[in-house]
Amino acid sequence: MRSGNLDPLQRTHDLRRLEHEQFDVLVIGGGVTGAGVALDAATRGLRVAIVEARDWAAGTSSRSSKLIHGGLRYLEQLDFPLVREALRERGLLLGKIAPHLVRPVPFLLPLEKRVWQRFYYGAGVALYDSLGSVLGTSREMPRHKHLTRRQARAIFPSLKPDALIGAIRYYDGQVDDARLTMSLVRTAAAYGAAAVSSARVVRLRRDEAGAVVGAVVSDLESSREIDVRATRVIAATGVWSDDIGEMVGGRVAVRVRASKGVHFVVPREAIDGDVGLILRTEKSVLFVIPWDRHWIIGTTDTDWDLDRAHPAASAHDIRYLLDHVNRVLDRPLHRGDIDGVYAGLRPLLSGESDATSKLSREHAVVSPAPGLTLIAGGKYTTYRVMAKDAVDAATADLGWVGKSVTERIPVLGAHEFQSLWRARVGLAVQRGIAVPTIEHLLRRYGDQYADVLALCDDDPSLREVLPDSGGYLKAEIRYAAEREGALHLDDVLTRRTRISIETEHRGVDCAPEVARIVGEVLGWDETMREREIEHYFARVEAERQSQKKLDDRTADAARLGAPDVRGAWAD
Repeated sequence: MRSGNLDPLQRTHDLRRLEHEQFDVLVIGGGVTGAGVALDAATRGLRVAIVEARDWAAGTSSRSSKLIHGGLRYLEQLDFPLVREALRERGLLLGKIAPHLVRPVPFLLPLEKRVWQRFYYGAGVALYDSLGSVLGTSREMPRHKHLTRRQARAIFPSLKPDALIGAIRYYDGQVDDARLTMSLVRTAAAYGAAAVSSARVVRLRRDEAGAVVGAVVSDLESSREIDVRATRVIAATGVWSDDIGEMVGGRVAVRVRASKGVHFVVPREAIDGDVGLILRTEKSVLFVIPWDRHWIIGTTDTDWDLDRAHPAASAHDIRYLLDHVNRVLDRPLHRGDIDGVYAGLRPLLSGESDATSKLSREHAVVSPAPGLTLIAGGKYTTYRVMAKDAVDAATADLGWVGKSVTERIPVLGAHEFQSLWRARVGLAVQRGIAVPTIEHLLRRYGDQYADVLALCDDDPSLREVLPDSGGYLKAEIRYAAEREGALHLDDVLTRRTRISIETEHRGVDCAPEVARIVGEVLGWDETMREREIEHYFARVEAERQSQKKLDDRTADAARLGAPDVRGAWAD
C-alpha cells in the first residue's frame, strides 16, 4: 500500500495521471458515496481515478446529523430489510472499518403517554437491539433500558418535568462525517487511486457508438482542462445527479429531489444533559446530539430548488428548530446561544421508472448511457453498500472483476486504534501531553496520531493549541494541508476541523493564523493569504446575513453574495 497522503506534490502527480493513464473506473463526486466507490473499485484491483469539483465532502457528506444509525423510524414502516442493512453497516463501521471515527452515543426517547407508548416504542427499540445482535454487530453497542421520569431527568436535567412521563435510553453511532469521507479517499489513494479535488467535470467523453469513455475535467486551481480516459464512469453526484443526464442528452431513469436539512450548534453548557434526545415532530424527528463540547440540534426537511452548492439556512429554519426543542427544555434556547449553523441537501429519490435497478428502498443504480453508471439516493450509513452496488453494476459485463472486499478493509487510522485507545494514558505520559489531547487526536486520526505529532519535531510551536479554535492543535492545521488534501482556508476551518461551527466567531478570529500555517505548505504569498482570508470572511458574513432572512429565496440571495473560492484565483 501507498501512504495515502494527499499532499500538494501528490495532487500534481495525480493530475499527470489523469492526463496520461487509461483508467478502468473514473468516479465523479467526492462525497461519501463517491469515496466509497473509489475504495471499493481500488480494492478489487481496478485502476481508479476520483475527481471532485470542490473539496472532499464539501456537500451533503459534511452537513449531516453526524449519525451512523439503523433508521429506528423505519421500523414503524416495517422496512426490516433496510433497518437490517443499516444496522449491519453500523456494526462494521464501529468494529472494523472506522472505530476511531464512529462511536456509540446514547439517546433518550421521551414518552408522553402512559402504557401504550412504552409498549409500542419499547417493542420497536427491543427489535432494533435484537436485529443488531442477530447480525453479530452489536458488541460495541449497549442495549436499551426503560427509565422512569425521575431516572430520565437525572441524566438529562434540562428536560421539563411535564415533557415526559418516562423514557427509553438506547444507543446509536456517531461519526465525523467529513473526516470519514476524507479518510475513505485517502485509503483509496493508498490502494492506488488517483484522487483530485478542485477538478470539475465539464463534459463526458463518448466514442463513435455513443458509449461514455471518460470525461473532460477542469482543474479549478489552474483553469486547465484534462481529457481523462476510462473504461467505465461512475457518477456519485448526489443532488447533481440530474446534471449527469443532461450531459448525455437525456433524462436519467431516476430523478433526485433535494431536501434541505438545517442544524445549529450550541455550547455544551447551554443544555444540562449527559445523553442525546430524539423527539417526534409533526413531520419527522428532531435530534439533540452530544458533539464533544457542543450540542447539534436538527433537522429540518423542506424542498429546495435554489443554489445546490451553498444551501442557505433562513431565520424561519432556525426558529422552527428553536420552537421544537424549547418545548421540552426547562431553560429555552435563544438565537444568542447559537455558535454555528449549517445546511445540507439530502438527495432523495423521486420518479423512478421501470428501467431503474432499485437495490434498496433508499438508493438506486441506473445506466443513462453505455459505459456510464449513476448511483443516486441513499443515506450516509449505507454508503459502503451503495458503493458495492455501483461497482458491481458498472463492471458486470467485464467478467474478470472480483467481488467487493470493503467489509474487511479498515480506513487509514483504524488498524491499531483499539489498542492505542486502551493505552492512551500511557501514551499521554510518554508524549508529555495531556490525556484529553491524546484522546482528541486518537478520535480524529486513529493510529496516525503520531504523524500529526511528528510535525512538531521540526517546529515545536505546532504543539500549541491554535488560539480561539476550541482546542485544535496548530499541528492539525498543518497536517490538513500537508497530508489531507486541504487546498483552501475554507477546507481547513469547515471540514478538516469544525472550527466554523464550533466557535461563536465561526473561524474568523483564527483565520489569519490558519492561513499562515496552511500558506507555508501550499506556497501562498502574502497576496494569496489575504485573498483567502477575505473570501472566508465574506463567506461567514454571507451565511450570517442569510440566517436573518425570513424565507429561502432571500436567504439564498444573501448567501450567494460570497463567491465560491474555487476557480476564483486561477491564473
